[in-house]
Amino acid sequence: MRAFVLTGPGEGAVLEVPRPVAAPGEVVVDVERAGVCGTDAEFFSGDMAYLRSGHTTYPLRPGHEWAGVVTAAGDGVDPAWVGRRVMGDTMIGDGTCRRCLRGHQHVCERRQEVGIRDGRPGALAEQLAVPVSSLHALPDSVDPVLGALVEPGGNALRAAQATGAGPGDRVLVFGPGTIGLMAAMFARAAGAEVHVMGRTEESLRFARELGFRHAWREDELPDLPFDAVVDATNAAPLPARAVELVEPGGRVVYIGLSATPSMLDTRALVLDDVTAVGILSASPGLAATIEAYAAGTVDPRPLVGATVGLSDVAAVLAGEHSTGPAPKVHVDPRLT
Repeated sequence: MRAFVLTGPGEGAVLEVPRPVAAPGEVVVDVERAGVCGTDAEFFSGDMAYLRSGHTTYPLRPGHEWAGVVTAAGDGVDPAWVGRRVMGDTMIGDGTCRRCLRGHQHVCERRQEVGIRDGRPGALAEQLAVPVSSLHALPDSVDPVLGALVEPGGNALRAAQATGAGPGDRVLVFGPGTIGLMAAMFARAAGAEVHVMGRTEESLRFARELGFRHAWREDELPDLPFDAVVDATNAAPLPARAVELVEPGGRVVYIGLSATPSMLDTRALVLDDVTAVGILSASPGLAATIEAYAAGTVDPRPLVGATVGLSDVAAVLAGEHSTGPAPKVHVDPRLT
């Protein structure tokens, strides 16, 4: 079968690889859509921290945001899964450690990560194999595009929920990229007044087109009390800026990662009684994200600016494929 494989920094191509076989407890999925993520771009550039820590080595097959149809089931798997449309959790814990047993499998020390850590090829391929325990069934109202947006949506939902914001609250989101805009959508759905801060006029214009009329550059921010701030950027100075802008007694939520350490004076947290929350994974938010999409509470499909085939992935990762203002690129492995 065809799959996109990274063989080194800046080196990736569509290769013929063996079709996956469903091991006991696993299924094989025909991929309908897979999202290209910033993590994939970091693998392409060689900047991804897992490459330095040894968690990941080349060659690797990326892709962890996906939706598809189950076509084969291994031993011990209910055959009723075959033919079902699904998406899957990226984080696969060992199921036996203390963290897994306490419901925190997404931070299991020995976890596998689909398309990210060694041992679990990703979804930028015609097929992939995953444990049946990682699957979430998709209702008919959640099409393949939405299905492949569940994984990033789960992260965004958790970020929005971590703000604790609802009617009467004001939330500021740093970064009008995929995660930032989706977090803004979920916060808005919860009833909060949402403001978005970005760097380019194009991205802010796009945010306004999505209904976020409060979209600002940093130097344009109004002098308003923000009950929560979500940092969905990779800018090292912004975590500290979030603490400066949040109201005393408020909450700051960190879901972006910078390439260099962020300097944060914890005295500012203590003296203003601010709660800081870090969000790593979509895992605890996947089911609720599917429910929100199915109900139409949140519809992030406008964030997909282009759908390409596997042969275009290298250009996308290299930043050579324009999508316009919409930040997300999807891959349909069936396209030639």
